[in-house]
Amino acid sequence: MKALLIENGEAKIVEDYHKPEIKPGWTLIKPRVVGICKTDLELMKGYMNFSGVPGHEFVGVVEEASDEKLLGRRVVGEINFACGSCEYCKTGLQRHCPNRSVLGIQNADGVFAEYTTLPQENIHVLPEGVSDDQAVFVEPLAASLEILMQTHIKPTWRIYVLGDGKLGLLITQVLRLTGCDLTLVGKHENKLRIVERMGVKTSTLEKVPEIKADLVVECTGNPKGYSLAKRLIRPSGTIIAKSTYHQNLELNWSEIVVDEITIIGSRCGPFTPAIRLLELGLIDTDSLITARYQFKEVLKAFDHARNSEAIKILVQMGKG
Repeated sequence: MKALLIENGEAKIVEDYHKPEIKPGWTLIKPRVVGICKTDLELMKGYMNFSGVPGHEFVGVVEEASDEKLLGRRVVGEINFACGSCEYCKTGLQRHCPNRSVLGIQNADGVFAEYTTLPQENIHVLPEGVSDDQAVFVEPLAASLEILMQTHIKPTWRIYVLGDGKLGLLITQVLRLTGCDLTLVGKHENKLRIVERMGVKTSTLEKVPEIKADLVVECTGNPKGYSLAKRLIRPSGTIIAKSTYHQNLELNWSEIVVDEITIIGSRCGPFTPAIRLLELGLIDTDSLITARYQFKEVLKAFDHARNSEAIKILVQMGKG
């Protein structure tokens, strides 16, 4: 099959990549639309020492499954494949399983290919009211909702979201639903205007708010984002860490101790409510789509995704 392959930090389209075998309890899926994520770009820089097929934001159609009711259904899928038998799996922490593989990120080929496989338990069937374009956003929207799973946000809180990329814009839309005093801090006017139209306050990096916040969400994708988050958080406040990057981060641990700052790492989240929010029309994804490419143009699509003005680049899978 055709696939996008990363080897030794280089990406190329191959025509004869091996079609995945279906393990018991797994499903064979034909991706329809795939989104390029910041993590995909980091993989090309050496993040996770990844080698294989990248891609984890997708919507596809089930081609083969032990459950016949799934055949032909449009689906999205959770990206962590746990072993199911270790201590973490037995206590409900499957996504932290030390033996796990992660779709298109760690020890598992992703969805920039004609076919992919996922465990049946990871599959979520989409309602008709959620389009393919919306469905590509389910995984990052679920990651946005994870903040609400980890922190009890009060509507009286002041919150800053740092970073106006795709994740920052989704997180801002989710937090907007809590009624908090919310500001998105970014550097791209075209991106800031998206949430301004929703009534959300914005600020540029040149005019960062002076008032400290109860909670800061750091999703800039840049190590400098932590320094800004620390500067904006009040004593006893909480920093939600969403950024992943190839570089190491340096921080002053004594400042964390003295100011009693809580730092919460935040990654994947719940798919079911993410799908529900999309079905109810509570999240705008159309404004986040910058461009669409055919699979034969996937390398060009990745180049476009590296442009700081781009938000979400979609790749239409199939012929070409």
